[in-house]
Amino acid sequence: MAFKVLHIDANDSVLWNRLEAAGYINEADYVSTKEEIEAKINQYQGIVIRSRFKIDKQFLDAASQLKFIARVGAGLESIDCEYAQAKGVVLIAAPEGNRTAVGEQALGMLLALFTNLNKANAEVKMGHWNREANRGYELEGKTVGIIGYGNMGNAFAKRLQGFDVEVLCYDIQPNLGNAFAKQVSLAELQEKADVLSLHTPWTPETHNMVNQTFINQFKKPFWLINTARGKSVVTQDLVDALKSKKILGAGLDVLEYEKLSFESLFTDEMPEPLQYLIQAENVLLTPHIAGWTFESKVKLAHVIVDKILDQFSTQN
Repeated sequence: MAFKVLHIDANDSVLWNRLEAAGYINEADYVSTKEEIEAKINQYQGIVIRSRFKIDKQFLDAASQLKFIARVGAGLESIDCEYAQAKGVVLIAAPEGNRTAVGEQALGMLLALFTNLNKANAEVKMGHWNREANRGYELEGKTVGIIGYGNMGNAFAKRLQGFDVEVLCYDIQPNLGNAFAKQVSLAELQEKADVLSLHTPWTPETHNMVNQTFINQFKKPFWLINTARGKSVVTQDLVDALKSKKILGAGLDVLEYEKLSFESLFTDEMPEPLQYLIQAENVLLTPHIAGWTFESKVKLAHVIVDKILDQFSTQN
């Protein structure tokens, strides 16, 4: 029996075409509500998503024939993973597909912060030629700390090669250090780091991880880069640290206020901490695009198809 796969988010055409060539039956529904899709999901053996809505117990109970959920991205926090796996549903993600893009954006944000690039550019375009006010810092001699040393953390560390920096990493998994980074305890990272870059998934353990207590455990003032998940950082505590200069600058591709779909901010109202970040000259903000390159769109599609076919080609 050929698997029927429902695509509820648009992705690169290579994903659709390769599944079709392998004998899968593709159908798309990019507009129906979660409830409308729930009503028909029992017809499908596979579903391909990005982050349009949460796949919860109710949805999974309705998906009586479901064999796999393929998320075209790195994290699986929009899925009730434990319940899905208990029902025998295979969960597929593709962190390998956009790790290069994330690593490059993290490096770009860091260099831009160090050189006041965004601020200086805006000033010159307004006719101001402020050299001393835009004197920057060099990366050479600094210690970069990475929390979360999977695909994304490794990609960032790799791109720091060629800079004369010490790279430290911390992860809950042991023995992940390699030629790009030395694995250390969290306490040692907080003692030595001049830069902190987050590359963690969203989990109960990482939710609100970067809070006032965590920040104050750093021995030195530091720069913060977050290309991971916005809810890992308590925005008000970040703002307080920026004001006190405990955090010297921040590059944020993700925000606490994002919707689960990542397609927009949580509310039309502008929380005070977010207003501060928008106005702050030492803060760079981008709309969750670190993994969002033309190249990564294609890579993500290939990784997803490879994993689906590896799991199910002999059964399909």
